[in-house]
Amino acid sequence: MEIEFTFSNDVEQEYDFLENHFLSLSKRVFNHLKLDSYFIFEVNLVSLAKIQNINNTYRNIDKVTDVISFAFEDDVDNIFSTPRILGEIFICIDKAKEQAKEYNHSFLREVSFLFVHGLLHLLGYDHMKKEDEVIMFKLQDEILDPLNL
Repeated sequence: MEIEFTFSNDVEQEYDFLENHFLSLSKRVFNHLKLDSYFIFEVNLVSLAKIQNINNTYRNIDKVTDVISFAFEDDVDNIFSTPRILGEIFICIDKAKEQAKEYNHSFLREVSFLFVHGLLHLLGYDHMKKEDEVIMFKLQDEILDPLNL
């Protein structure tokens, strides 16, 4: 497995430690799913204003959200090509902090969940239907629970 991972932090330098954490988590995801390829994707830490702008521009929803993923693999015939250019994940740091308090768990647990959630979207998982939600959320738990975050 090879990973080409671009990390962008548009908020504060204190979150640069997440780059290595997300890279490690991505390896856990790919190993858990038994995927072995050359993966390319991008993770961006953004502000409330930026994620609201992205949500409004691309989804016509003018409100803040926690994570948005843009999958680049729409062509089902090409989904197993190498390298796999998966797409982009945008995580709102302030929303993650707020949700960590709300759910009474650590900030690291929350951003880890948002990252794994976003990466699963890039890999084609979704939660629009109940049966798909069950599959996706089970995978998230299987990947994150052993870390005891």
